[in-house]
Amino acid sequence: MSIYNVGILVGSLRKESYNKKIAQFILEQEESKFDYRIIDISELPLYNQDFDDVGNPPPSYVRFRKEVASLDAVLFITAEYNRSIPAVLKNAIDVGSRPYGKNKWDGKPGAIISSSTGVYGGFGANHHLRQSLVFVNILTMQQPEAYLGNITTCIGPTGAIESQKTKDFLRSFKNAFEQWAERIIHTKGQD
Repeated sequence: MSIYNVGILVGSLRKESYNKKIAQFILEQEESKFDYRIIDISELPLYNQDFDDVGNPPPSYVRFRKEVASLDAVLFITAEYNRSIPAVLKNAIDVGSRPYGKNKWDGKPGAIISSSTGVYGGFGANHHLRQSLVFVNILTMQQPEAYLGNITTCIGPTGAIESQKTKDFLRSFKNAFEQWAERIIHTKGQD
């Protein structure tokens, strides 16, 4: 049985981030042929092309690009900031797509889970993120979509997701993503 490496990019740096709690729930699910791990984006300096132009990118860029290159698929779990994606997540996408012609995201299957404390579940962030993912050629799963609204009502006092409805939805979404990713990976392998 093949093992596929899936990177989770969390679009929030906050210690008690709801999105980190969603990522943790995904990590705790039963074993499958997909190996999930959170990719740290907190140490990436803002993308500056000058680093690449002089051939001296920061070590964090080099590490991150190698990590992204090693992934078979990617799952984005993000908050919504001002109806868009957090700057830290956009920066990670930019760092992974550069230097020009060396896009580490190219052709990888991906999916998005967005959340918010409001009722819309990060709809704006989810759709803004899709725009960037199209350009860097991440093959983003279209259905099912994942917008987790009122996320504070899903998290219990221990910080874990306690809403059974949310747990069931996340498991279903994870299964759909794995089927999507495996289909894409298998198709690429036949080229």
